[in-house]
Amino acid sequence: MEQFLTFGIVGLSTAAVYAVIGSGLVLTYVTTGVFNFAHGAAGMLAAFCYWQLTVGWGWPVPVALAVVLLVLAPAFGLAVERVLMRPVQRLGEAERLVMTVALLSGAIAAARWIWDPDVPRPLSVFFADKQPFHLGPATLTWHQAITMAVAVAVAAGLWFLLNRTRTGAEMRATVDDRALVRLTGADPVRASRVAWILGTQLATIGGILIAPTVALDASQLSLLIVSAYTAAVFGRLRSLPLTFAGAVVVGCMESYLAGYLPQNPYLPGLRLAAPALLLFLALLLFRHPGLRHRDRRLVQVPAPGLRGTAVFAAATVVAGVVLATVLDEADLVSYGPVFSLGIVALSYVPLAGYAGQISLCQLSMAGIGAVVWGHLGAHGELWALAAAIAASGAAGALIAVPALRFSGVYLALGTAAVTVVLDRWIFTLPAFHLFGLRISLFDQGSVDMSGPDLFGLHLDSAADLTVLAAVCLGLASLSVARLRRSGFGRRLIALRDSEAAYATLGGNLLVTKVAVFALSSGIAGLGGALYGMQQRAVTAEQFNLVAGLPIFLVAVIGGLGAVGDGLFAGTAYLGPNALTGVASWTQNIVTVLPALAGMGLGHSPEGIVARFRRQWEPLGRDLAALPVLLGALALGWVLRLTGAIGGRTFLIGALAAGFALRAWAAARQAPEAEADVPVEWWGVRRPWRPEDGEVLTRATAGR
Repeated sequence: MEQFLTFGIVGLSTAAVYAVIGSGLVLTYVTTGVFNFAHGAAGMLAAFCYWQLTVGWGWPVPVALAVVLLVLAPAFGLAVERVLMRPVQRLGEAERLVMTVALLSGAIAAARWIWDPDVPRPLSVFFADKQPFHLGPATLTWHQAITMAVAVAVAAGLWFLLNRTRTGAEMRATVDDRALVRLTGADPVRASRVAWILGTQLATIGGILIAPTVALDASQLSLLIVSAYTAAVFGRLRSLPLTFAGAVVVGCMESYLAGYLPQNPYLPGLRLAAPALLLFLALLLFRHPGLRHRDRRLVQVPAPGLRGTAVFAAATVVAGVVLATVLDEADLVSYGPVFSLGIVALSYVPLAGYAGQISLCQLSMAGIGAVVWGHLGAHGELWALAAAIAASGAAGALIAVPALRFSGVYLALGTAAVTVVLDRWIFTLPAFHLFGLRISLFDQGSVDMSGPDLFGLHLDSAADLTVLAAVCLGLASLSVARLRRSGFGRRLIALRDSEAAYATLGGNLLVTKVAVFALSSGIAGLGGALYGMQQRAVTAEQFNLVAGLPIFLVAVIGGLGAVGDGLFAGTAYLGPNALTGVASWTQNIVTVLPALAGMGLGHSPEGIVARFRRQWEPLGRDLAALPVLLGALALGWVLRLTGAIGGRTFLIGALAAGFALRAWAAARQAPEAEADVPVEWWGVRRPWRPEDGEVLTRATAGR
């Protein structure tokens, strides 16, 4: 009984932290309509700052707490609201969600940059020198008592704020109708600002309270938010009392699992994955109210031309051949995965771009493909590649069945929970037998990979695998383009536009979702298998949630409706690593770049690929500049093959020639006198511009 009470007190103390953090999530969502995936990252940064002030610089604890809670946390909340969230407030829910994911990824990268992750940073609990309390046979420390008291104070303060003050009513009304709030004389911008400040302060309190009891690690502290997610889902993202009840369930479950889980090689990961597993079950079992602030401005997904896509696929293969011949073995290991990771990024196009299903577990599906190939294709059997695609597709279909109940942020939460369960538990399992068949995943280590046998040849060199990955990416891009133009592709677009309308008109939501999840997961599995071949060996850490966030971000930045998004994402993800070869000190800058680019999504919601296409179209149409460029590339390639120039020189020269000739072609095709184009021919005889709509509106209004 004494042990049971002791674990119960530990669980309640942890639950108090989850309740504080979860209440901040609910507050932000209820008052701004934004589910903040970076909420835990704010607490993580606060914990590191608190350590820096108290341990690193020796400041008194009260002064450090005042600086972190009253200066740094409000400043961070204000910056997030003003710089990141306000520009995307007019966009849809997906864009706002992506912005918080970018902030999460950027915060983790920044923390690792500032504070060396290899250096331990222990924090002392509050009043560590004081004698603990004794509640019967159990013991309660001062830190635990303070944590519980803070949770109670936060609950009372938030209830009073939201239900008994004008500011609280203004905050709750803002998310429903910002225009109507303005008519009442309230200020929705001020309400959002207050919500972000308070939410960040609550995350800060939670991060400081829990940091002394866990390792001060950027990823671990940020992903503690999964437990707070579960508490918030218990409260259906609206109810603070139910959020606190959910926090108690999660905290006590973790504590009792730590104390009573049997000693078994298959169960340690279950304790770590339990909050994510409970989150997924809560999403399944609870009825969720309609998502608030659902005004969506969907980006159009035009049907790609098959001829243009075929040219792009051929260019992708040529790019693979060129890279394989101009780069040496070491560089190919670093940059060859541009094509395999590009396939993983391409899997987001049919799933998120066409069908509108937000998934954060695509890299985990790639991990399944990699591990299946590693075990079944150890001797290059080509059928094992089909098995890897099929296994990943089956896993995606399995996820899609319960995901039928999810949409929007709930789907993102559900797929994130799946990734955490796979990473923390399933991928860590030792080999086991199922129905007489031995099942081995990463087997608590790494899986060796080899290349396939194709037409009697064993493809195992870095150059061979780079060309193979480029061919697969070209074929996958062509297949995704044909999918968009097919009847199934049109059904996916209809599903994205309105699930209710799609079902009303006779569409089968279950079949369509299962099919698109299986298809996209199979594509990701192909990319994962090819990536494993190029890396020679893979571990579970390469396919976790934190590793997958940058790939998701660069895919969104490229444009989820563009077939060229795969090649762009692979290039944008690995290309900046060239900076580290020139200057090693740029490594941390490179890790932050995907997050910074994701934060700029509000300025180009349609994606960068569409912008690139418009910018480079003049070069493709110019019968003088294009042959010059092709000739220059061919000459440079020959010089590289003969050893006259180096690989880096060739690539830099190719880029310089491309940009110079593009500028020349654009200048040659520039319209002579746009002022002579009548208004009724705007968009026909000259490109339509965003400001043209405002001009026409003012003209028709007589202003």
